[in-house]
Amino acid sequence: MLSTIYFMLPFLVLYTILVVYAERKISAFMQDRLGPMEVGYYGLLQTVADLLKLIQKEDIVPATASKSLFKIAPLLIFVPIFLGFSFLPLSPAWGSSPFSSALFFLVAIISLDVIGIIVAGWASNNKYSMLGTLRSAAQIISYEVPLGLSALCVCILTQTLDLQEISFQQGILVKDQTNFLFGIKSLDVDVTLTGGFLTWNVFRMPILLFAWCIFFIASLAESNRAPFDLPEAESELVAGFQTEYSGFRWAVIMLAEYAMMLLVSFAGVILFWGSWNTPLPNIGSLKLADWTTGSTGSISLHLWGIFWLVSKTLFTVALQIWVRWTYPRMRIDQLTSLSWKLLTPVALVLLIICSLWKLVL
Repeated sequence: MLSTIYFMLPFLVLYTILVVYAERKISAFMQDRLGPMEVGYYGLLQTVADLLKLIQKEDIVPATASKSLFKIAPLLIFVPIFLGFSFLPLSPAWGSSPFSSALFFLVAIISLDVIGIIVAGWASNNKYSMLGTLRSAAQIISYEVPLGLSALCVCILTQTLDLQEISFQQGILVKDQTNFLFGIKSLDVDVTLTGGFLTWNVFRMPILLFAWCIFFIASLAESNRAPFDLPEAESELVAGFQTEYSGFRWAVIMLAEYAMMLLVSFAGVILFWGSWNTPLPNIGSLKLADWTTGSTGSISLHLWGIFWLVSKTLFTVALQIWVRWTYPRMRIDQLTSLSWKLLTPVALVLLIICSLWKLVL
């Protein structure tokens, strides 16, 4: 767990710098313009310059604000999201906390950032910030329901809440598949490394493709990304709950937003798109204990796992960016109607279908 935390913090900073630059360039391409071009070759250093500017800006605290809560709110937003990365399995034998109910904790952590958002809006003593806070609470509570139901569909198929076990089930084929449990990893069990992308959950059970679509839409709302960025809604609420923030504290809030994009993308890839497994079919067979401890492939086993997991995750982040610059922002009534009248009923139907599928097969 600690090794993952130490690895993820510098990765998050580097990832945010690169993704902010990528978002500017992708949006510019979609709008037929150049984007950043002046600072560095092809504008590569523009985000670095913006970060240096933010660090140097004065940290302004409103005179009528609740100063202690105002100062700590950005950390309340970022820290829970950051801790969520400790539950992610990065490779067959490295990166995941030893929790048999890791998915439960991950879904719970994804929803905790709303506490920091509420504190930030209330402590600012600004009516625009408070409006953004109220919208955020309504939005995140609404979309937690379809997000959790879509994740539960995967749990029914895999019969586990362990993210590492879910990952293994999407990449290996055990001789006695009906009796396969991740808990027997210490036993001398033969494993046939076939599979490839056809063993990923969305292909093992095609109905999960619709569950992933619900998960993806709900994750956009959880990340406050357009067309669900109502907590901020700059054109309407003067940046919403973060209106009064400046400098480094504002940078921490933006870091939390991009970290949440990455976290929900990781979760979606692990649950639906094969986790760290390669899309290519594997060849050969080995013992389950050797595979789970990583003793069969030296460091390359872990590097390839990280490569495929991160690649699929960054592709999902790019998809989030594409959606942001394609669809207009929704009204608050449209947003809640989409959740309660469409996504939640469809997710419940998918949950019933998954249950019947598991009972029959």
